[in-house]
This record gives sequence, C-alpha cells and structure tokens, in this order.
Amino acid sequence: MWNKKKVSVVFPAYNEEKYIKTAIEDFFSTGVVDEIIAVDNKSKDNTAREIKKTKAVYVLEKTQGYGAALQRGLKETTGNIIIMAEPDGTFLGKDVFKLLDYCDDFDVVLGTRTSKSLIWENAKMNWFLRIGNVVVAKLLEYLHNGPCLTDVGCTMKLIKKNALKKIIEKFTVNGSSFSPEFMILCLKNKLETVEIPVNYAQRVGESKITSNFWKSFKLGIVMINLIIGYKLGYKGKK
Repeated sequence: MWNKKKVSVVFPAYNEEKYIKTAIEDFFSTGVVDEIIAVDNKSKDNTAREIKKTKAVYVLEKTQGYGAALQRGLKETTGNIIIMAEPDGTFLGKDVFKLLDYCDDFDVVLGTRTSKSLIWENAKMNWFLRIGNVVVAKLLEYLHNGPCLTDVGCTMKLIKKNALKKIIEKFTVNGSSFSPEFMILCLKNKLETVEIPVNYAQRVGESKITSNFWKSFKLGIVMINLIIGYKLGYKGKK
C-alpha cells in the first residue's frame, strides 16, 4: 500500500526463467507492492514454473508481443496505482519509491534509463542506444507537447488506475514500439506526466528487442514512424 492505495506491478515475460522469480521477490520486498501480475507471453522455457513458485498472479497471454503482454497485464491489475517493469534484472524494486514519490502530483511517471550516473556497468545502454533513445524521445516531446523526455523505450513507468481507464482501449501496438504509443496517448489525453531517472542494471539473459545494432536501428525507425504518424493523424484509429 502507498498512502492507503493498492499498488500493482506488471511484468511482461518471454523466456525469463533465469531471473523472474528473483525479480518478483525483489519488488515484493519493498513492502509497498501489493500485487504482481506476471504475464507469460507464450514462453518456451520454464518461465511459467518459476512464476508459480511465487505469490505473483500468473497470466498467460497468447498474443505474441511486448505491447500485447503489457496491455493484458494492465487490464488484469486491481490496484489504484500501477507500475510496469521488466523481470530481467535491469530494474530495481527499490525504484518504485521514486515513482511513488511523484504520483501525488502526477497521473503518469515515466522512468528514463539514459541518465549516465544511473547506468550500471555492463548494462545494455551503449552510446548508440542512449543517444538514439534521447533523440527519438525529443522528437516525441516536441511533436506531442510533452514534458522533458529523454527515453522512449523505458518499461518502468507508473500510471494511476483512473488515468489508465482513459487510454486502455486506445492502444494499437502489440509489439516493441508500445512504449512511445503509451507516452503519446498519455499526452493526447491530457494526463499530467513527468519523467524521472531510474537505475538501469545489467540484464540477465539476452534482450529480445535490442540484442544487436540492426534490431535497435529498425526499432528506432518504427518508433519514429509511429510518433510522426500520430502527429499526422493516421495512427491511433481503431
């Protein structure tokens, strides 16, 4: 609980057997997380078994994709305050307090992984990824009248349940570019939004989204097209 409000955490999981149990325990150990929704996105390893060893709520989402898993998790939550994160070691449970400190004043609190002082040694944030995230985030900021933005792909975010209700049926992206769509919809729907730096540690296992230069580059182009598309009015229609 946080100020008498229930706190839920959503973990999207695809082949995360190596760390997901530890991640769940880490976030629960904060003492403020009441519920963790762990969404198994048709993993081929023992992710499901590892989740079921914990007190997290296990959910199977058969539609493949990072965005599909997060959307399912968001819909399953019962908390007043919802936090999204990755169960791969990159995010720390203690950083939920940073997000919660801002939620009295804001509807949405976005994490950023591009603050140099909080990027851990061996974290998957080389110069190309860092600068790329900043550049694309700035494009989103200026085209959609956002607050200061420096990261377009950080999973760790907070949104209040009442704010989520305004956008939950408007998502169109099931894949890896879900994060910028989430940010754009928050801004388009006038949700009070702020970005804050969070720790970014070394990943356990291999990234499915940015494992090499070309995957990262292609994702960046997809995100740019989405950001411009929303500005021009040909994205976000269902």
